[in-house]
Amino acid sequence: MSPLTAQTRREHANAVIDRALDLLLAHDMTGFAQLWAPDGTMEFPFAAAGQPARLDGRSAVADYLSGYTEMLDVRAITSEVRHQTGDPSTVILEFEVDGVAVAAQKPYRMRYVAVVTVGEDGIENYRDYWSPQAAAEVLGETE
Repeated sequence: MSPLTAQTRREHANAVIDRALDLLLAHDMTGFAQLWAPDGTMEFPFAAAGQPARLDGRSAVADYLSGYTEMLDVRAITSEVRHQTGDPSTVILEFEVDGVAVAAQKPYRMRYVAVVTVGEDGIENYRDYWSPQAAAEVLGETE
């Protein structure tokens, strides 16, 4: 098989991100996790104390996301901006979601910045920049 062109790699990365956002809105976190390469990682540079800063492997991502829809009911992606990088496999994604924090039944609106690198086997790395403090406040996890 010949190597993928830069354009093909960029199109593939964006198609995987499209699918990820569709699955998030469909509340299909199993499908979302299946987008990861078997040895792909998910990183949380601003992780709160006691929370993981890194997940290694598709199964770790699936385990981490298994209770996501019990906490958050994501109903809409209200804004989205993609920045293409010098590496056609890497996209910087800015997006905002609206939904409901399930337990508190409070509105949930959060902005995210994700740096996503996609290879032939799926997401190789997803760095998720978000505010754990803001999420904790909406989820009722602060004092």
